[in-house]
Amino acid sequence: MSNRTLAISESIYQYLCDHSLREDPILKELRDHTYDMEERAMQIAPEQGQFMQMLIKLIGAKNTIEVGVFTGYSSLAIALALPEDGRIVACDVNPQYTSVAEKFWVSAGVREKIDLRIGPARNTLSELISDGLTGTFDFAFIDADKVNYDHYYELCLELIRPGGLITVDNVLWGGATADDSINDTDTTSIRALNDKLHRDERIDLSLVPIGDGLTLAMKCG
Repeated sequence: MSNRTLAISESIYQYLCDHSLREDPILKELRDHTYDMEERAMQIAPEQGQFMQMLIKLIGAKNTIEVGVFTGYSSLAIALALPEDGRIVACDVNPQYTSVAEKFWVSAGVREKIDLRIGPARNTLSELISDGLTGTFDFAFIDADKVNYDHYYELCLELIRPGGLITVDNVLWGGATADDSINDTDTTSIRALNDKLHRDERIDLSLVPIGDGLTLAMKCG
C-alpha cells in the first residue's frame, strides 16, 4: 500500500484505460483525428474527459463554460454528459480549430447544446457578466492561454453559482510548475495561479494528478 499518489508507468496507465475508460466512439474518432495534427498535445487525455463527465453528472450541471475549445474533445465530452436542456458557452479565438470541433458536435447530435463564441475569452466572459448571468453557471473548464489563467479564473468565479465547480487544466505543466529553475511566462503564470488558489478561501480545492494536472475549485456558498 501507499500513503501517496502512485506513479503512473506505461503499464499502469494502460491498465487504468483497459479497466476504466468507456470512451464514446465519436470521442475516439475525434481524438484519432486530432492525433494527426501537429498541435495534438493541446487535447486532453480521454480518461480526463471521462472524469469531467462524471463531475458534470455528480453536480447536476446544466449551464457550463469552456475557455479554450481547440478541436472540441472536452466540449464534446461535456455535451454528451449534459442533460437535454444543458448548454455550453464555448470560448475560443481560432475558427480553424473550432471548425473541426463543429463537425464532430454535429455528428454527435449535440451542436444545439454548444454556444460557440469566437473572440477573446476575457471579453466573452465579461459580456456574460454584463448580461446579468453572474452566479448562473454550474461548471467551467479553463484550458487556454496560460498567461490569462488568473483572469479567466476570476471571471468564471463570478459567473459560477455557489457549489459550482471550476476546473483548470495543465496545472502541473509537465512537472514544470514544481521546478523552480523553470521560469518562462506560461510556467510562472500557472505557478502563480496554483499558489493563489491554495490560499483562496472563496473555494474548496483539490489538485488532481490526472492528465497534465487538473485543479477542482468548488465555489463556497
